[in-house]
Amino acid sequence: METSGMQLGDSSRVAVVGGGPAGSLVSYFLLDLAERVGLSIDIDIYERRDFSVPGPTGCNMCGGIVSESLVQMLATEGINLPPTVVQRSIDSYVLHSDVGTVYISTPLQEMRIAAVHRGSGPKGALGTRWGSFDGYLLELAQEKGAHLIRGRVEEINWNHSRPQVCAKDRPPQSYDLLIGAVGVNSPSLKLFEGLGFRYQPPETTRTFIAEFHLGLEAIKEQFGASMHVFLLNMPRIEFAALIPKGEYVTMCLLGDEINRGLVDAFLSNPVVRGCLPWELASVGPACQCSPRINVKGGYRLFGDRVVLIGDSGITRLYKDGIGAAYRAAKAVAVTAIFDGVSGRDFHRHYWPACQVIARDNQFGKLVFMVVSIIRRLRFLRRGVLRMAEKEQLKEAKERDMSMVLWDTFTGSAPYRNIFWRASQPAFLLRLGLEAGKTLASFKLRG
Repeated sequence: METSGMQLGDSSRVAVVGGGPAGSLVSYFLLDLAERVGLSIDIDIYERRDFSVPGPTGCNMCGGIVSESLVQMLATEGINLPPTVVQRSIDSYVLHSDVGTVYISTPLQEMRIAAVHRGSGPKGALGTRWGSFDGYLLELAQEKGAHLIRGRVEEINWNHSRPQVCAKDRPPQSYDLLIGAVGVNSPSLKLFEGLGFRYQPPETTRTFIAEFHLGLEAIKEQFGASMHVFLLNMPRIEFAALIPKGEYVTMCLLGDEINRGLVDAFLSNPVVRGCLPWELASVGPACQCSPRINVKGGYRLFGDRVVLIGDSGITRLYKDGIGAAYRAAKAVAVTAIFDGVSGRDFHRHYWPACQVIARDNQFGKLVFMVVSIIRRLRFLRRGVLRMAEKEQLKEAKERDMSMVLWDTFTGSAPYRNIFWRASQPAFLLRLGLEAGKTLASFKLRG
């Protein structure tokens, strides 16, 4: 088999900048695969955040839903999320709209969708009742043998054709492979743009995440084990949800440049006020942030001995970013151990995995475009709810709408599958009939 000549060997050194899920998983897979083939490599993970600390210091700015498909994939790797990391298992969704509400149970009667805190909870969280999802993955990588370096990376350059990392208060270190696993909100991302392989960062948009403290009993009574999703005629909001986590409920708004005015309008909506106690919304969240998210992948994600993964590369549109990080991390680790670490190696073996995600995102854009049309037309919103209601009451043989909604909300299925299922003639006919009945009743009342 033809090789590039740039291979990892015994005592090769790898730097991973970023200790979130992408960085931890690629370190874990590299060490695991190296061990299987009898290779001894050293990995340094550069991560300045402490995921054991509540609030912004340990937060990775994410809604915190781990999809069912990712839970299954992690389990096949021997990574089973402990109860201390899972704040709540989601077994159902409640879809709220101005034209009604429908409860949607899991189609497979399983409870493997996990609501997690990326850090150790919001600012002011007391005690250590739950652990950090990101912290758990980072500890797994360290148990495999990765070395954690607490320090901000200030410069990345070249030293005799080897990438060199300069961290605060530490001497420069040269490596055989440099992996960028930083988020799009990290200033470290800019450091990769000057390495000479024409890397361009992803296109992003601003979102909004807030944590409200309700207490265990109030969460159980008001939200249960359901995520509450909103289908409202509000501009620029592609996805809005309230997610129960331990003693907190997370409000997550995804869309196009979410600003404070849009957040206030969402909180003031009567449908939202019926779910989230208005007095609590008036007091304000315990913690909030407006992170940017990747909505279109970066360009030139690799060169000789350098590769970018996770949010700094290509990730899934709006949903299951951690799942995309898993796939990218596995592809990079397999390439580096079995093929090589040149730009040509990554183009041959890592880039195809990126293209799969990018192509699926095109279907995702179509899915959310259709959702946007439904949000704007009241009779279509009601048609969707009527169709789902009948399926949940077992008045319909098929559960097509329930499956489409479930997979869209959870991110468990590829967008291509969702689009294909929703474009079937039988599905469109049923939706058309329900929407037609609703439109006729609106006209009669009018």
